[in-house]
Amino acid sequence: MYDWRKMTLKQRTDALEMRSARRFPWHGPPHFVYNVPCHFHLSAACYEHAPIIGLSPERMAKFENDLLGVVSLEGCECSAWCVLPNHWHALVKTADVKSLCRRIGQLHGRRSCTWNREDECTGRKSFHACSDRRIRNDAHMHATMNYIHHNPVHHGYVSDWCDWPYSSAGRFLDEVGRSRAAELWRQYPVLDYGAGWDDAEM
Repeated sequence: MYDWRKMTLKQRTDALEMRSARRFPWHGPPHFVYNVPCHFHLSAACYEHAPIIGLSPERMAKFENDLLGVVSLEGCECSAWCVLPNHWHALVKTADVKSLCRRIGQLHGRRSCTWNREDECTGRKSFHACSDRRIRNDAHMHATMNYIHHNPVHHGYVSDWCDWPYSSAGRFLDEVGRSRAAELWRQYPVLDYGAGWDDAEM
């Protein structure tokens, strides 16, 4: 998402022509249509990775609740989630990812308006578009779940999954137990999963 600023005018023109030819949105991730329910890794970041969500614990808790509410309203299953100060991740199962991402975009818009008023930053861009990655198989799903639950540790906010309150990690450990969770961590390591996704320099 940050490569655009490093591109020459010709590179930008070529990129837009390619996206137009493939009928992709010009400045956002494409959302493909599938005929059956699938698992997806959804994620979105604040613009420039500014910690807009994390201005206060109350704001983070409210956004977590709102995000889960949108997923529930769409009739989707949410297996894992994590809300951080400047981005979020969720592992969901849905038959209509385009509709879900549209609803999430509306949530982003509502929250942006509210936060901009609160922060006296009228006109500020708060979010990039939500992206989705379809889960390919069980190994991919377990690695994605590990990645999501480990994200607060990866970014240095906490040293243990359960210490981060805005995620499903505590519920997951209660359901499977720490021994099973450790086994899944060894069996499906994160490795370089998501490398570069959360870097504002990218």
